[in-house]
Parts: sequence; C-alpha cells; structure tokens
Amino acid sequence: MIIVFIVGYAAIALEHPLKVNKTASALLLAVLLWVLYAVSGPEILVNSDSLKAFLAEDPKNTFLGWLSHHELLFHLGEISEIIFFLLGAMTIVELVDSHEGFRIITDKIKTTNKVKLLWIIGIITFFMSAVLDNLTTSIVMIALLRKLIADKKDRWFFAGMVIIAANSGGAWSPIGDVTTIMLWIGGHVTTVNIIIKTLAPSIVSMVIPLALISLKLKGDVVRPEKTLLKSGREETTNSERNLVFFVGVGALLFVPVFKTITHLPPYLGMLGGLAILWILTELLHKKKNDECKSQLCVSGVIRKIDTPSILFFLGILIAVASLQSVGHLSLLAKNLDEYVGNLYIINIIIGVLSSIVDNVPLVAGAMGMYENTFVPDHYFWEMLAYCAGTGGSILIIGSAAGVAVMGMEKIDFIWYLKKISIWAFIGYISGALLYWAMNILIFE
Repeated sequence: MIIVFIVGYAAIALEHPLKVNKTASALLLAVLLWVLYAVSGPEILVNSDSLKAFLAEDPKNTFLGWLSHHELLFHLGEISEIIFFLLGAMTIVELVDSHEGFRIITDKIKTTNKVKLLWIIGIITFFMSAVLDNLTTSIVMIALLRKLIADKKDRWFFAGMVIIAANSGGAWSPIGDVTTIMLWIGGHVTTVNIIIKTLAPSIVSMVIPLALISLKLKGDVVRPEKTLLKSGREETTNSERNLVFFVGVGALLFVPVFKTITHLPPYLGMLGGLAILWILTELLHKKKNDECKSQLCVSGVIRKIDTPSILFFLGILIAVASLQSVGHLSLLAKNLDEYVGNLYIINIIIGVLSSIVDNVPLVAGAMGMYENTFVPDHYFWEMLAYCAGTGGSILIIGSAAGVAVMGMEKIDFIWYLKKISIWAFIGYISGALLYWAMNILIFE
C-alpha cells in the first residue's frame, strides 16, 4: 500500500508532464488503496482490536463487512464534514464575489507595488486565519487576489504566500486549524497558553518566507478590469453589494461561534450560513430577470464552483484514510517515539511529514500515544500544534489550505516545489527553533 501511495503521489506531483489531471490520479489512488486493503485481508492490520470486537458482536460479521460498514463509512463521515464545509465556504465566497462585495476591501488597497501588496495580503491572511480557519481564509483571500492581480504567474506567488500565512495564522489560535481544534477540544492545550507560547514562532514562520519572497518580486501588479453588464452598468448596487458582503462575511465568522455554542460540527454552521445567504439573495433579486438571477443567486452561482478541486480533496483524504485505517500512520508515530526520542525533534519530523500526508491522522496518532503521558499545556502539545499546523505549507498538498488554493488557481505542484517550498521550510524550521529556544530559556 505504501508503494502504491508513493506512485499515486508522484502522479499527482507530475500532473503537467504526464498530462493527466491530478483529480483523476487522486481518485484512482483512493480506490486502489482500499481495494488492496480489502484483498490483503486482516493480516495487513497493524492493530486488529477493532476488527476482533466487530467479529465478536455477531458470528455473521466478516472482515469485508467491517471494512465496508465500519472503517470506510467512519472515515467517509469525517471526510464529508470537510467536503461540505469546503462546498459551503466556496459557495458563500463565490456569491459575495458575484455581487462584487470584495470591492469593499480591494478598493481600499490602493497600492500596486508587488512588495507592499504582498505584505498587506500576508498580514491580513495571518490574522484572518486565526479568527476563521486556514481553509476558509485561503478561499476568501484567493477571491481577493483575483480582484487585485490580473497576471496568473504573479498571482501564484501571492497565492503561495496565502498558504503559508493561513497555516501560520491558524497554528497559534485554538480555532484556526483542525489540529489545534483537536488538541483544544481534547483538553491538551488551553486558549491563553497556546496563544502565548506559539504566537511568536507562528509570526516568524510567516515573516521569514514573506521577506525572502519579497526579494524576488519587483515592479507593480496589473489590476484586472471590472466586470460590467452588457448595458454597461455594474451588476449590483452599492447597497446590494454591501449587504451581501457583510452577511456573507458574518456567516463565515459565525461558524466558530456556532461550534462553540452548539458543539456541533462546523460544516453545519457553514451550511446554515449558506442557507441564510441563499434566502437573502433570492428575496433581494426576486424582481429581476432570469439572466440576472442566474448570476447573482445561489442556484446559478453554485455552477461556478470548482468541482474538480472538491473531488481532488476527496480523493486525497480517502487515500490517506486507508493508511490511517491499516495503522501505518500510528505505527509511524510509534517508531518516531522509539527511534528518535527527543520530543522537539519528533514534533519537527511530524511537521515535515504533515506536508506529505494529512496532519490530522498524524496528530490523532500522537494524541493517542501520549494521552496519559503529558499533562495539559505541556510543551509537547504546544509544539505539536505549531509543527502540524505550519509544516503543511512545505508542499502545496500538505494542508487543506494548500489543496484548496491549488485547485482554485490551478497551481502546478512542481512550480510550488521549486518556487515556494524552500522558503516555507526555512520559515517552518525558524519558528520551530524559536519555540525550542523560548521554551528552554523563558518558560522552563
């Protein structure tokens, strides 16, 4: 299974030379891994306790039944939460964009200087990601970049910075990243402590790549032309634009509040926000012609959603889920503990590995292994939050933000590897070393 995963991963990375869409490779990889899992039988499992319990419940139960109705459905349920969250967020952002709502922000950004604009985008992304989450933030910021930068290659550099800044911003907030949410809800970190301990390393992990990328950028960006109706008038009025923008952003901001109040999954809050915005736009444009409605209401806007990106996300997550189900990822965490030992280095390695496979199962494996070993707010949990959150920036498919941006902007894996990965790695290591030094010199 590991060999098949590596080959599939290579096919995704070499999308352009192979002339095969990465979504097709990801979906085929996911199917092949689960087929191999089914064919291999229970002998492939690292830990068969769950299977044994399932078989003991009923003599009619089988390995394939457990695989299909327990493992696959369990992982599909978790993955579906992310997919529906992504679908809801992309639709809300697309709806705001169709009303030109982002002009409220873009009209205030007057500079066309590449370096100044890069710092503005980076700082906005960093702090927005802490309030929302890195996935939602990256979707919003890409929509903004499309209004600010016309040239695709220029926009790719900025998109790379968005990935780094979004992951860095999400790492120091208890609600900014899936892994920090896991650690926070699990009681391993507290809100004030995680902010105090990881804010400075997270800032460093963003600032250093931003400064290094700034050295490569020269000149000014070219702004895209504004979209006009055939009649020459803008598609929406100022009041419509402002209303949809604030309701849309409010819906996004309400998601973490919804989760805190109800303790229900975030995707329900996102879908609820979408439903409210859907009703609002239907009422807002009910007297307009069908052509206008198709551009400004959800029923028309949803057709613009990048479905291949969502399917790519689905394929990658299902593929990684097979490795998690077999036990390869938990075995990896165990081997790190056995052969490395140093907790700082273990976390740094987990961060690097999270750029290759999903950080969620890696963190879940670490949480399970050290559950009763370290007290809440132990430095291991804090550094784990930082490393798992920021390490995904090293490769473009190493984080939810990266996958979303890759799909939306059609960024080449190899291009990101050549142009962005080294700076992301330097920023990641710098932040990790800063946390190491701070913990030894200040907090111990």
